Amino acid sequence: MAIIEQAFGEHGEKHPVSAAGAVYDALRKKVVSLDYPPGTVLSRTAIAQEYGVSLTPVREALQRLEEDGLVRIMPQSGTVVKRIDVDQLRETQFLRVSVETEVVRRLALDPDPEVISRARAIMNMQESLHGDTTQMGLFNELDRAFHRTLFAGVGMTNLQQILIRRLGHLFRCQMLDLPSEGKMADIVEKHWRILHGIERGDPDEAMEAIRVHLSGTIRRLDMLRGQFPEFFSS
Repeated sequence: MAIIEQAFGEHGEKHPVSAAGAVYDALRKKVVSLDYPPGTVLSRTAIAQEYGVSLTPVREALQRLEEDGLVRIMPQSGTVVKRIDVDQLRETQFLRVSVETEVVRRLALDPDPEVISRARAIMNMQESLHGDTTQMGLFNELDRAFHRTLFAGVGMTNLQQILIRRLGHLFRCQMLDLPSEGKMADIVEKHWRILHGIERGDPDEAMEAIRVHLSGTIRRLDMLRGQFPEFFSS
């Protein structure tokens, strides 16, 4: 399939995307969603054929994934998807909590009805899916949309994109955790608490809610490592 060399912005406008950027986005999505689990060998030639591009953008895309810490490029052996790096996961989790706590604090200090309405619409859609493990992909996309809406509400979308590049290990860990009983319902409940804190103009409530929300997977990390040892670095 040929890569579509355009992407859609926050309000639906089209932006040109390089072939390397499009391949990077497609491959990263497969790595983070665990469609490409740790140990998967990525062939440059096969990727180029699949997306209808030359080897140059594939090489650039793989280099970006290596910078993200998600793959290891071995010149003589190809490219391999890395295991989840626990140390990097903990560091980026710390960074994420720090940044998103400030995001919701600012939103709660000056609640924007438009932001709240947009986040509420996303939550209604996400709530309709919780418990349906066949819709985990869509549920996860709505989860990202909720957080993206919060960042956009304080004009920090570029900062979120920088942060996302560091969160690949955490996102993979979340994918392992999502099918756990009650996990989807718990995420929905925590999102509502965050939104209620913002809507009521209570920074302390919103900040505490997002700290609790973002610590969920980390609290279950040891259990996940025991359940899926082949996904984690030692």
